[in-house]
Amino acid sequence: MSREELITMTRSLIAHGEADTMELADEVVRVPASAYTDPELFELEKKNIFRRLPLMVAPSCELPEPGDYKAMDICGVPLLLSRQKDGEVIAYLNMCTHRGNPLASGTGNASRFTCGYHGWTFKQNGALLGVASPQDFGAIDKAAHCLHRFPVYESAGLIWATLDPKSQLSIPDYLGGYENLLDAFGFKDWTLFAQRTLSGPNWKTAYDGYLDFYHLPVLHKDTFGADFFNRANYFFWGPHQRLSSPSKFAQKTGSDEMLDLSQMSDDELPDDALTQGVWTIFPHISIASFYGGGQRGAMISQLFPGDTVGESYTTQFYVMENQPETEADVKSAHEQFDFLEVVVRDEDYATGKRQHEALQSGLLPEVLFGKNERGGQVFHQWVEKLINASDGDLLDLFAPEQREAAG
Repeated sequence: MSREELITMTRSLIAHGEADTMELADEVVRVPASAYTDPELFELEKKNIFRRLPLMVAPSCELPEPGDYKAMDICGVPLLLSRQKDGEVIAYLNMCTHRGNPLASGTGNASRFTCGYHGWTFKQNGALLGVASPQDFGAIDKAAHCLHRFPVYESAGLIWATLDPKSQLSIPDYLGGYENLLDAFGFKDWTLFAQRTLSGPNWKTAYDGYLDFYHLPVLHKDTFGADFFNRANYFFWGPHQRLSSPSKFAQKTGSDEMLDLSQMSDDELPDDALTQGVWTIFPHISIASFYGGGQRGAMISQLFPGDTVGESYTTQFYVMENQPETEADVKSAHEQFDFLEVVVRDEDYATGKRQHEALQSGLLPEVLFGKNERGGQVFHQWVEKLINASDGDLLDLFAPEQREAAG
């Protein structure tokens, strides 16, 4: 079913490419400039979006082995991911149940977690194993002092968690089958080649760029070229989006040769052609395919709000179909990843930071999203909808029957 849906999208892109057309929104949309600069709104976004909705917290290949763990802080919430002996991933609040001290930092492999403050020790599954000097501390019920768990879900080689232990929103319901399409990338069998973290502007300013091909031949004229495409058609699964250029051509993997997809049968369409473009997972993930190091790769960009309204940070994961083996392939993969750093850091995010500084003057009342910028329109509409939604509204918005009615 997922391949059939991918083929349907591809045939639509081919038809628009042959007709030299693109799908347009109904009108130009105006967004208040304060949406990017208002500190109170920013705090509400962190609370009602990032601390309430499912977030893609790691690619599976970042924790490939039993015992692998990852600690991170998201909008003030300390999160600890741990892969169990049976392969399951559990997400914990990274706080010792004695005094709240974080148990782990960074990444590593551990069969248990020991607090560096008083020495309380927890099993890999979060159970309290031992209290230091128990004869002095006093009797407690260990079962009542296990690590607190967050809802977690792993699918398509990606790991999601919800930073609300009491959340009733099903992560699969939130994704609405979108993860089945992402499974076409094959990430569950891929490897993590490299990663880094970049500082960026306001998180929505940064995310706007991932939803926009309009800027490519202008902002990236020195990296992608001034004749690069600037049109995108958009496909939606609730707030999650895919944008891809309307064209009948796709570059053959590992070659400069262009494939004419219109001349291929459905069975002949290659997987990488079916997944070309940018795939976004609301509210903070972008996935784009590339080729380097002699094989398929993808950059997964994981964006989070920073400490203030004008700050964000993005971790870029470069995942590959296989770990490159030869010195030439390793060099080629690094060159591809380094190129993407320049594009994002020196062009996208540098521009976004200048844009944010200008918007803070308060002299521009609103910004525009054209009919050709449908992705940005939909993104901002969902942001506004979700920051104002009650917990009950969330369940209704992402209920399976709601999707079926929309379909």
